Amino acid sequence: MPSRLKAEIRQQAPFRSLGEEVFLNLLRTAEALSSNVVRLLRPLGLSLPQANALRILRGTGAEGLSCNEIGERMVTRDSDITRILNGLERRKLARRRRDAQDRRVVRAAITPAGEQLAALLDAPLDELLASQFAHMTSADLLLLLELLERARATPQQG
Repeated sequence: MPSRLKAEIRQQAPFRSLGEEVFLNLLRTAEALSSNVVRLLRPLGLSLPQANALRILRGTGAEGLSCNEIGERMVTRDSDITRILNGLERRKLARRRRDAQDRRVVRAAITPAGEQLAALLDAPLDELLASQFAHMTSADLLLLLELLERARATPQQG
């Protein structure tokens, strides 16, 4: 079967391996799907990492999480959690404070305004994600989910 990716990126030469083609297809697909979410977030003044951090904080209660814990839970790794939290704090969507037991640790928590904005996003995000995958059956999606998790389970090198 001819590669649609080759046509999309106007590549003339064959891929060096099936692994390369799969990898590039994953990147292309992630970009296509996430760009729609970025367009949804833009009018609200949120970046994708900020929305992810807000979602993480939403489920942690009043105690919040340390910056390290937030970084570990991010869907995409962003080394600059401080910058992400700065943006949320500037907009009063999150707050930071020193941990009572260990003053070296800074904890972040969602504010009522952050809770409100996160709740405002729920329905539009649910609708967007449903529309992005509407052409696939539940069986297709479950298979894709399994394959993606198996691909991620591959031992990391280096």
